[in-house]
Amino acid sequence: MYVTPAPSISELYRKLASQAMPEAMATLADVVPRDSYLHWDKLRHLTPPKDLSSEQWWLMIKLARSNEFRRLPLTDTEGNAFGFTLPDMVLRHLHHVDQRCSGEVGMDEVVTSEREAGRRFLVNSLMEEAIRSSQLEGATTSRVVAKEMLRSGRPPQDRSERMILNHFRALEFMREEMGDELTPDSILELHRVVTEGTLRDPTAAGRLQRPGEPRVAVFDRDGEDPVHVPPPAEQLPERVELLCKFANENDGEPFVHPVLRAILLHFWIAYDHPFEDGNGRTARILFFWAMQSRGYWLAEYLPISRLIRNAPAQYGRAFMEVETDGGDTTYFLIHQLRVIEKAIADLHIYLNRKVSEVRDVERLLQDNASLNGRQLALLIDAVRRPTAIYSFDSHGRSHRVSHETARSDLRALVESGFLTSRRKGRKHVFEPVPDLPERLRESDK
Repeated sequence: MYVTPAPSISELYRKLASQAMPEAMATLADVVPRDSYLHWDKLRHLTPPKDLSSEQWWLMIKLARSNEFRRLPLTDTEGNAFGFTLPDMVLRHLHHVDQRCSGEVGMDEVVTSEREAGRRFLVNSLMEEAIRSSQLEGATTSRVVAKEMLRSGRPPQDRSERMILNHFRALEFMREEMGDELTPDSILELHRVVTEGTLRDPTAAGRLQRPGEPRVAVFDRDGEDPVHVPPPAEQLPERVELLCKFANENDGEPFVHPVLRAILLHFWIAYDHPFEDGNGRTARILFFWAMQSRGYWLAEYLPISRLIRNAPAQYGRAFMEVETDGGDTTYFLIHQLRVIEKAIADLHIYLNRKVSEVRDVERLLQDNASLNGRQLALLIDAVRRPTAIYSFDSHGRSHRVSHETARSDLRALVESGFLTSRRKGRKHVFEPVPDLPERLRESDK
């Protein structure tokens, strides 16, 4: 992908110094778009307002942005600071994410609290993210096969399956062990979990690249000029320390909205490219960590990687626009905020479908004469809690029946195809089949 580099303010001043400036040059508000954040690569093809030339128009836009530019501790390879602005469209996106991604979000009866959401949807969401994020990085295993592997617990059969299993475990590590403060050690351990058993150099898992190792560069469409060269490996330890300091939002520093901070951590890892491989997966998990640790609990249920995978060119272009316009990360922030909003909308559609599904199956079960009351109660619970686990003892205690009666109930549900059975130590445990609602509907026909 090629994005035409944007001329800087100093370049434009030198070029336009001898030209007469139209009166519009004094009225920025009339010529700076409020509903878009255009890069030079797109703006140069549009008709300028107020008799301006394209370059004069771009100069006015850059002057307006420079007045609002908020510098970041992240710098490029030449020491120039990255930064961002807060146009109205960013503020609107942030308001929507705040409304729908944190606190006690009402979602009908499917999700009523963080704890209930975790019980009902976490496992499936982690599986989906692990699969899609790994597919972004080249894993070729299908969703069906990957989910079967994750649910059954069987060992991975190839590198693609290993990538997916690693990512699933890394998401669990992020939730359960990383805590609310980011450290270089936790980043390295996260990377180790993500990449273990998948790298050409096994010793590269869980460590930064070392001086003397080849760094990955991105070249233009002719393959001649690099459009992105990551910082030298010698700088990586210091840059990771700085990233952690930024992530932990120390008192006294300029305020950065938590959602923007999470997105910028993603960008930072992608820019520094500190690892031999697995940078993208590590960056996306750090985004989820930052969102979750700052109270945006719904973020870990969002299908972020699926949406990025569906439009990889837009994702790549957002990076390139930052690189080719003086480190202005606003382009990447806008892209990611749009992805987050789309992911929230998709999740609401999914949850509403689940509400309808649960209600339909409950009505169906109430009219099923082939099941006793204990079995009906268990299946209604299983539809509501698809990750639930049952045993002879738990079923017997719930309904105050003997071990033999509980055994008969659960074995019958296995034979009917509604539950699966496996051994856990010395005991048998029972779980709902993944497509339980569909099987219950089929059984009623």
